[in-house]
Amino acid sequence: MTTKTLTRWGAAVILSTALSSPAFAAMGNTASTYGLLPADVGTAMGLSMFNSQASALYYNPAYLTRDPRGELTVGLLHGDQELRAVSQGNPNGGAPSVIRDGDVLNDTMSQQQVIALKTDLTDMTKFEHPIYFAIIAGVEKFGEEMLAFDSSTNREGQFFNYGRQPLFLNLGGGLELANGITTGASAHISLRSEATLIASANLAGETQREELTVSAKPVIRPVLSMNLEWDKVFCGKEDCGIWTGLETAFAFRGHTEARTAVESNLTIPGTVIDPGITVLIDTIDSYQPDIFSAGLLYHFTDNFRAAVTVEQQNWSDLEDELARDTVKDQAFAEFKDIVVPRIGAEWTVNDHLILSGGVAYQESPLESIQTPDVNYLDSDKLIVGVGSSLIIKNPPILAYPLRLDFGYQFQKLEERDFELTTNRPGVTNPYEVVTADGDVHVFSGAITVKF
Repeated sequence: MTTKTLTRWGAAVILSTALSSPAFAAMGNTASTYGLLPADVGTAMGLSMFNSQASALYYNPAYLTRDPRGELTVGLLHGDQELRAVSQGNPNGGAPSVIRDGDVLNDTMSQQQVIALKTDLTDMTKFEHPIYFAIIAGVEKFGEEMLAFDSSTNREGQFFNYGRQPLFLNLGGGLELANGITTGASAHISLRSEATLIASANLAGETQREELTVSAKPVIRPVLSMNLEWDKVFCGKEDCGIWTGLETAFAFRGHTEARTAVESNLTIPGTVIDPGITVLIDTIDSYQPDIFSAGLLYHFTDNFRAAVTVEQQNWSDLEDELARDTVKDQAFAEFKDIVVPRIGAEWTVNDHLILSGGVAYQESPLESIQTPDVNYLDSDKLIVGVGSSLIIKNPPILAYPLRLDFGYQFQKLEERDFELTTNRPGVTNPYEVVTADGDVHVFSGAITVKF
């Protein structure tokens, strides 16, 4: 066993300890990849900026003010994906240097449990002006996995934006500033983990005199928004002609990331003496860029409303983050800022049933078709969703109305060719060309008690 192998082994010990268990994760989070609650999933997030449920914390906290009632929501989300990399062979001749078990590169399921609470804090203050507070949290594997993290190089290729998502936590509130003008703010919380291992090892890989320290601290990013009901702004409670039923919303979501830093120091008696060999690892996962959103909603009738929203996602900032990443820095990946259009609609059939749907198109932010050793794959995708809500006004046992929500979403990843490359000596690049595509099915259900 070489000293280089031993140091890598030492770093692996730290990572396995700090991250609890192996996991498949990727850039992105549940809220931006699929949607938090069924209403978000079922409208392809086209109505998320105009959803008064607790998930508004992430998309538009100002909209929490639209429903004065409190609510408690428990939901489940299941993402079933089949992401493929079809080999086109070695462009330099000869057999492909990567052997795969079929074309499916990733079929890891995302299974998240979501719990959310929204309430009016007016009774806790001396003010009569309503102040709405909410908190929403999601835990992977239906509550069994609070941290999913994976940052690695990959010879077969790895998809950029899919995988199990880490703990999701967001809290904040909203209030009305003036007639028809509401504002809101929330904090999205992610974790930065740090681990240090100091140990002495023999050539068999056995350690002694170990010292292991693991810590984690929160990283807080803001979500800010404003919502305007134009008929109330211009006309108060009077009929306002063309302005009646028209709303606009604006939101900013700060970039988030899950980061882990590892420092390993090993000595090998008789081979590597004090101060030993130090290995430093600092890497990120589950990155989301700064996102600016704007939406336009129109109530066509009392029972039907539709919205158009646009997001600008500043993925180009990720280049600087990866340049400092000790795992992925050799990829020299290039990203571009993208604009994501979304359309959503909702039809209130009667007092008990609501139907919804939406569509979105998201261009891939990854410009590079070569990312040496890391070998990222990503494609443009079409997103379509449908949803429904059943409202039970007088449920058995409960003293408050009960709402049952269901959402389904389909994502189609378009075909795109990538060249797999490596910095390893003796390999002629690219060593393989693959065509990436995929299908994703997302199912979401929730139970909400209004109070």
